[in-house]
Amino acid sequence: MSETGSELGIHDIFVIGGGINGTGVARDAAGRGYSVMLAEMNDLASGTSSAATKLIHGGLRYLEHYEFRLVHEALAEREVLWSAAPHIIRPLRFVLPYQKGLRPAFVLRTGLFLYDYMGGRKLLPPTRTLDLRTDEAGKPLKPGYRTAFEYSDCWVDDARFVALNALDARERGAEIRTRTKVTSARRSQGAWTIDIEDMHTGVREAVRARMLINAAGPWVDHVIVEALGDNGAHNVRLVKGSHIVIRKKFQHDRCYFFQNPDGRIIFAIPYEDDFTLIGTTDQDYKADPAKVKISEEETNYLCKAASEYFREPVRREDIVWTYSGVRPLFDDGASAAQEATRDYVLKVQGDAGTGAVLNVFGGKLTTSRRLAESVLEHIEDILGKRGAPWTKDAKLPGGEFEPLAFDAEVEKLKRDYPALPPALLKRLMGHYGTRARFILKDAKILADLGEMFGTDLSAREVDYLMEEEWAVSADDVLWRRSKLGLRTAEEDKARLAAYMAKHQEARV
Repeated sequence: MSETGSELGIHDIFVIGGGINGTGVARDAAGRGYSVMLAEMNDLASGTSSAATKLIHGGLRYLEHYEFRLVHEALAEREVLWSAAPHIIRPLRFVLPYQKGLRPAFVLRTGLFLYDYMGGRKLLPPTRTLDLRTDEAGKPLKPGYRTAFEYSDCWVDDARFVALNALDARERGAEIRTRTKVTSARRSQGAWTIDIEDMHTGVREAVRARMLINAAGPWVDHVIVEALGDNGAHNVRLVKGSHIVIRKKFQHDRCYFFQNPDGRIIFAIPYEDDFTLIGTTDQDYKADPAKVKISEEETNYLCKAASEYFREPVRREDIVWTYSGVRPLFDDGASAAQEATRDYVLKVQGDAGTGAVLNVFGGKLTTSRRLAESVLEHIEDILGKRGAPWTKDAKLPGGEFEPLAFDAEVEKLKRDYPALPPALLKRLMGHYGTRARFILKDAKILADLGEMFGTDLSAREVDYLMEEEWAVSADDVLWRRSKLGLRTAEEDKARLAAYMAKHQEARV
């Protein structure tokens, strides 16, 4: 029974976790006609899903570990996801310099041949060979590098990818609760009774659901132990990945894929116009996922690995921001963290008569839509089939234009809002797509958007994020719904926090 006085109606599905797996499942299930509720104890994408390398990619290095099914699925998904969200997903060319003594050239060529033809590539351009002595990509590199292979993958704004899945889920009927913690879950009368607590107000409720989806990411085993009472749970291998962000290291718009003598790889990616993102690391992690942060060892490793390639070394003082995340990989017994499978594993306990739970282990941004479809197959087996699979050809909110039409959409905004800064319009299109107009509305000049918080972040945009995208804190806006925190002064962050607190209080 709820402390507010009445128990909520029974849902078909209750999802624990507001990362890409949880929101993807909620979206697919709601679109098929299931009644869905999702609870996330913090903000959307507050864990692993906002700490990725920001790529939609096939996983070239996974071929070395013979994960052909995963690579094939991921390659096939690149253009599906790009088509669904061309505002937050964009094609990116990767430059892989050949280095004598590491992977042989024929191995790289063979891997890239498979990469080009395994996934049904249609719009992404194929692999080509570069002469680094004459190509612009060679200019930032040390002069000893002569040959490179250039291939295609995609870049994604990972946290916005999660937010858009949640938004689409809600618009299709799902109930999305952020800052809501599941404190326990128990089977009763052939279904689940789930106790939840609002982390702001402390209000507790008991909700009912026919099936439970545990998509808690790094906390998936914790949910199994603490909420479900299975003390023997040990299914995930936590692997920490850390990244550094430095001032822009090169002028072109391509990404570098650097091999290291230890067999690991790192990327150097153009990031937020003025920066370069370098990562990632792979280290086993045993501590609290909520307290993950980059170590001195990782910082030194990334600086040293990148400096092996760049003419100008990457120094610690170049770093403007770091972030770390914990990948909840399925524990397959691999000897090294970088060798552990990136594939997802789904395990079901119980049935329709007793109350079923499906636990999600592993997964990645690129295959999240396919993971959701696999989860729905299990849901259909247990609860019965509703609607047919639908997400492959569906757009995410704001993505209602063709994959190659992003620049044309920006130009439309510029024509319709000629007095607003072009850089603002391009950023809004890159964050919200066609829904940028939901923020701009009838604005004629910048002042029409209200108070500005240091950069081009306006009160109108903040209001939209609070009303439509579950933003509560300044960090939600500056580091998850955007990366404007890279450019926002402390006094502006404080003004934003005060503004949001005032308006949050008024809403409650």
